[in-house]
Formats: sequence, structure tokens, C-alpha cells
Amino acid sequence: MERLPGFRDFYPEPLPAKDAASFDLRNYIFSKWRETARNYGFREYDGPPLEALELYTTKSGAEILGQLYNFVDKGERAVAIRPEMTPTLARMMAAAERSYKKPIKWFALPQLFRYERQQKGRLREHFQLNADILGESDPAADAELIALLIDTLRSFGLTENDFVIRLSSRNAWQDFFAERNSDPGKAYEFFQVIDKMEREKPEVTGEKLRTLGINSEEVKTFVAGGAPTPELQTVLRHLASRKLDSFVRVDYNIIRGLAYYTGIVFEAFAKGSSMRAIAGGGRYNNLVKLISANKVDLPALGFGMGDVVLADLLLEKKLIPKLSAAIDAFVIIEDEALRDDSLALVQRLREANFSTEYALTPSKSDKQFKRASEMNASVLLRCTRAEGRLACALRDLRGGSQQEVTPEAVVDTVKSLLRNR
Repeated sequence: MERLPGFRDFYPEPLPAKDAASFDLRNYIFSKWRETARNYGFREYDGPPLEALELYTTKSGAEILGQLYNFVDKGERAVAIRPEMTPTLARMMAAAERSYKKPIKWFALPQLFRYERQQKGRLREHFQLNADILGESDPAADAELIALLIDTLRSFGLTENDFVIRLSSRNAWQDFFAERNSDPGKAYEFFQVIDKMEREKPEVTGEKLRTLGINSEEVKTFVAGGAPTPELQTVLRHLASRKLDSFVRVDYNIIRGLAYYTGIVFEAFAKGSSMRAIAGGGRYNNLVKLISANKVDLPALGFGMGDVVLADLLLEKKLIPKLSAAIDAFVIIEDEALRDDSLALVQRLREANFSTEYALTPSKSDKQFKRASEMNASVLLRCTRAEGRLACALRDLRGGSQQEVTPEAVVDTVKSLLRNR
């Protein structure tokens, strides 16, 4: 029986096949995401993977139904497996924002599901870093979030030669549209045209713009001008103070297709690569108000970064560290009469937070040593007893040194050896 298309099995290293997904790589990505977000003062949260279908149709309209895993549950409720995290966050904020001082800085690492056509960098499930700031309307919050995005990518060893943050403003495009079309109901249709402009043929874009009464040459001139709005100038100034401005450029080709964006928007793109965006986000000041049926009005902004595209980029740049099934210690049991003492040693090491293995059943010493080598153990230990005295023979498998220590000194000795690596 095979797994469903568009989904992944995550195997521990070493991988059984070249195209198998690595659980160790997933953990490595998660650890960098968590570390950087916490360095910025963000708190981790989570929500249910199953939500009311209405949560997503309220935000995105009925057209999103074709992208969802949705069904009617046994309680006759229309539900969907979450395709994104922002609606869940908005629902949680609508219910509990009074319990938290503003601004609220939260992050999550959800697994998300969308029923859509598979392609490079896009599966039907993926994990994602979601980082959001709620309760602050000043562009300083936008600069903080973009700095987090930059430093998250830098934590993997990526540099300004590898990626760029393309920064834009929904407000600037809204003003551009309002000057040329008096029907505000057509604004979202216009945003959709701009969002697809880089991916469609110029004549197709031109025809769509003409139906909205807009000249495509004016659009090209506006994009080429790239004059930052006051809010974008504030963001650029804040990033320059952190010496992060070299990672960012104003690019009005970016508009973000989702309807709920209201201000500054941005996307991170790999340089010199045909891959799609690494991450994207922006302001969504009206979403909490929409989800709460106008009961809670809370400005917000956030971004999402998926693990699939990021992992592909790290592989391309040769930035994935060596991943192995290394353990700290292996306890060899040569004399079955010392198994109980050996188990006590194993327990002592594990309680001290050292990953420790041993042979569950009696086996030859060379077979146990081979197993220790396969598991890439750092330290090999063996209980001995002479003249009624219990001791531990300890061998450093990295440095080659050997010594005999008392059971009471094992933990400190192993700790010292591993600390000096």
C-alpha cells in the first residue's frame, strides 16, 4: 500500500532512498525557526488542524473550496482540514485578545493541507513557519517582522547573494487604481491582474487591464519608478539601522493575491533560481474584525515560510548540515552477570540527558561494537568487576582515549568529553 500523492513519509537518517523526506532535516529546520523567532521575543502557539469550513470561506470566499480537504462530519458540521494558519490565529485573537498585552508577537509551525496540482516546491501538505504581530499599526512592526524573516533565512547560512525581500505596498496600488477607476468593487480584480503580471504574457495582462480602463504602460511606469511610500520609507530606515537594508528592495511587481492584505506586503525570493517565493506576507488589518463579525478590531501583519521550498533551496546551496543518527553513548554488555549493573549505568546516563543505547539481548562483543559504530556513538562504556569492585571502562570513540572511572563519575566524565568536542 502506497502513501497518497502529494504527501510525505519522514524517515530518520540514513534515508532508505534518495528522494525520501528526512525527519532529521525537518527537525533541523524547525529548530532554526524556533530559535530565531524566540530571539525576537515571539511566543509559540498552535490550533486545531480541523476547523469550521466557514472560517475559510469567510476569509477567502467560496472559490477556496476547490483547494480544500473538506467534508461534513458526524455532527453534520461542514469542516475543513486547515489550508493556512492565519484564519485560526484571527479566530483565537477574536476570542482572547483582551488576555494579552499589545503588541502580541506569536509564531506557529503548523502542518497545512491543500488539494491542488503538485509541482516543484508545492505538495498537498507542508509545514510552515507562521510569524505574526497583532495590535500595532505603526510601520515599525512591519520592519520588525521583515527583520525576523531576514534573520531566519540567515540562520540557515543564506546571504544577501542568495535571496532578496521584495517590498511593496497595497496602499500605493490602491491609490493608483482609485485615480483611474471609480469602482472600488473592481479593486480586487485589479490586484489579481498585478499579482499574475510576472507569470502571464504581456498581451494577456494588457487585455485584462484594458477591461478595467487602465493603460498597461502606466502600470509599467509605476512599477519602474519604484518610489517608496512614507510607510515603506519607515521600514527601509529601520532595516538600515540594523544593517539589513541590503537584503531588501522596493518592487511594485509584488502585490500578494489574497484579498485580505491591506498595507505593506513582501515576498522573499531566491536569487539566481527558478524557484518560486521562499516566503511571503504583509498587513491584514481587517481580518480579525471580519472573523469576529466586527466585535474585535485589531491591526495585524504576518508572514509564512514553507519547509518544502526552503529545503530545496538549502540543498541547492549545499547548506544542509551532515545529518546522522549519532548517539552520545553505547554500553556494551560482555558479561551477562553484569547486565543489571549495565542497565543501571544506562539509566544513569539517560537521566543525565545523554542519548544512550545497549544490546537488548545477549550478543557477541564484536556485534555490539559494530552496532555502536553504526549508531555513530561518541563514547563506548563497559561495566567491569574486580575484587568485588564495580568500575566502568570508558572509551572515547572520537579521540581514541581510554580510562577507567567509577559509576558515580561516569556522568561528569562523559559530560566533559562531549563538551570539549
